Amino acid sequence: MASRSPSLSPPPLKRRRLTSLTTTRQPRPISRPRLQVRPTLTQTHSIRIYAWNINGIAPYVDQQPSIKTYFPTKSSTRSSTPPASQPSLRACLRRWSFPHIICLQEVKVAPSDTSSQASVRRVINTPLSEDEPSAEPTCLYDAHFNLPRDKHNATGFGGKVYGVCTLVRRDLGSILRTQIVDWDLEGRVLITELQEPGLVVFNIYAVNGTTNPYRDPNSGKVVGDRHMRKRIFHSKLRDECFRYEAQGWNVVIAGDMNISQTPLDSYPQLRMGKEHVVNRQHFVDTFTRVKEEGGLGMRDSFREVHGEQRNYSYRPPGRVWGEGMDRVDLILVSEGTKIIGADILDSELERGRSDHVPLWVEIGIENAKEEVKFENEKPRDEVG
Repeated sequence: MASRSPSLSPPPLKRRRLTSLTTTRQPRPISRPRLQVRPTLTQTHSIRIYAWNINGIAPYVDQQPSIKTYFPTKSSTRSSTPPASQPSLRACLRRWSFPHIICLQEVKVAPSDTSSQASVRRVINTPLSEDEPSAEPTCLYDAHFNLPRDKHNATGFGGKVYGVCTLVRRDLGSILRTQIVDWDLEGRVLITELQEPGLVVFNIYAVNGTTNPYRDPNSGKVVGDRHMRKRIFHSKLRDECFRYEAQGWNVVIAGDMNISQTPLDSYPQLRMGKEHVVNRQHFVDTFTRVKEEGGLGMRDSFREVHGEQRNYSYRPPGRVWGEGMDRVDLILVSEGTKIIGADILDSELERGRSDHVPLWVEIGIENAKEEVKFENEKPRDEVG
């Protein structure tokens, strides 16, 4: 990856201090058909990353149709896509032109459920039609999981809560390691290090701020609420990113951040409770505030490309489409990272069985990175 690629990303928006937010209801976004621009590999040296809160991976794995379903019969012709009523993770990958990395959140798989994890690995690599490549590394994936193991804060539904899964396309061939962090026991953080481009991707399912109690993971004693834990989560994630940037890595944070940053990101309005306002300001100060002011200085890829355009990633299925929505899923990138394209696939088709829609970014990779070694640091857990 030595050759430099032409710069195709738009100029970055000028950063400005967060202005005070009011409770004024925002005008209803204009409802019109929107051209969904899907990423293509516009240059050799680029990586496409998707993020999606899938809200339960089981429907996309259970009762997966056999490849024989798509073979022609006497009364039908072969179909290249699965029936609309049958969600398929492989169909998503194909529809998205097989991205390099897919960060899934809220997979809702119990840590002891190795059968479901094996099913995910099988389904993502099983062709859906006779004409689909079955052995090309550009269409095959490895699946890595971080599932909840907090016996006090992640116990509902038999442990089938939270959890993240990162799918990595096999032709990348440059993974140094995939790992978790010791401060997350709820299955919310999964780190993928790509050695050759020097890129680290954080798959994040951030804490949702509520008044529900947060318990010490060891003793079970209540030590605060989920608002408090959310801000601690922000700070610890920031520290991880600083650590990587200090070693020369470019950082990508992709996933459900459970935060709407400005009135542009919510309809009909932002949550304005005291704790939500504090959480929002803490997020801005931590991640997007420039480094000179103590933040990470990360760039919101969607805003960089689309400016003040209104699009949303949280689309609750219990409501009429367009009534109540938020942009809480983000892909943030380091200051020096080249953004080629980014978008939100804001449609009912892409939402599927979830209450969120996917989003993506394409990042230009200009220079290979020398091997990185972390000195004076005890190794952390690696995951499969």
